[in-house]
Amino acid sequence: MHILEEIVAHKRQEVGKEQEEIPASDLQKSVLFKRDTLSLKASILDESKSGVIGEFKRRSPSKPKINLDAQVEDIVPHYETAGASGISVLTDAHFFGGNDEDLIIARQVANIPLLRKDFIIDPYQLIRAKAIGADVVLLIARILSQEELTSLNKVAKDLGLEVLVEIHNQEELDKLAFMPDLVGVNNRNLDTFEVNYQHSIDLIAQLPADVIKIAESGIHSATVMCTLKEAGFDGFLIGERFMAANHPGKACATLLKNYKSKL
Repeated sequence: MHILEEIVAHKRQEVGKEQEEIPASDLQKSVLFKRDTLSLKASILDESKSGVIGEFKRRSPSKPKINLDAQVEDIVPHYETAGASGISVLTDAHFFGGNDEDLIIARQVANIPLLRKDFIIDPYQLIRAKAIGADVVLLIARILSQEELTSLNKVAKDLGLEVLVEIHNQEELDKLAFMPDLVGVNNRNLDTFEVNYQHSIDLIAQLPADVIKIAESGIHSATVMCTLKEAGFDGFLIGERFMAANHPGKACATLLKNYKSKL
């Protein structure tokens, strides 16, 4: 079984239990559910910011010990101070060591858009995302059908959430019967774990010019960022590069300083 299939199978069980514990009607009573969301799209386009989405995560299936003791309040504010346009928070517990509380805390300590990064397969997860303070949600084309993508996108928009759809290849691009707020292209092949920037560059060439394009995974230097920027990417989602450092916020600030000096 591919790791994504394993994650989705576990997620279906997890979401079922969550709905029994906290019904959607209760989530909609949350104070955070009633707040006006922030626009990641606008923040990425803001020239005073960097276009970088700094990610908070402790581990992943391929890297089980990135930063196991990391605490949101020690890292997320420094991403914002460094000039990040947004912050991605991994909320999957079983495979990534995250939780909803991480995003709730991030909402308390950050004033920029927050992306709930999880494996969303059910509308309930979108309601939950809004209730814990997210502004944006991730939809992964690989694990969703065209119909599911379209339906979940509509529910998210009705809730006032922006949508980042992640794709990696032509088949996944072809699932887009709509143009989301942001399209993320994963530079890493999840079957081989190979990083191929040119593959991503070729893929975004098929997207409309006005779509916000985010490069994801394997971004480790200002030089790579400049190459992707020149090719048409508007922003970058960077996680492990920062989280593996002793001081993720400082690592973010240093990379952004180097990036700006090369522009």
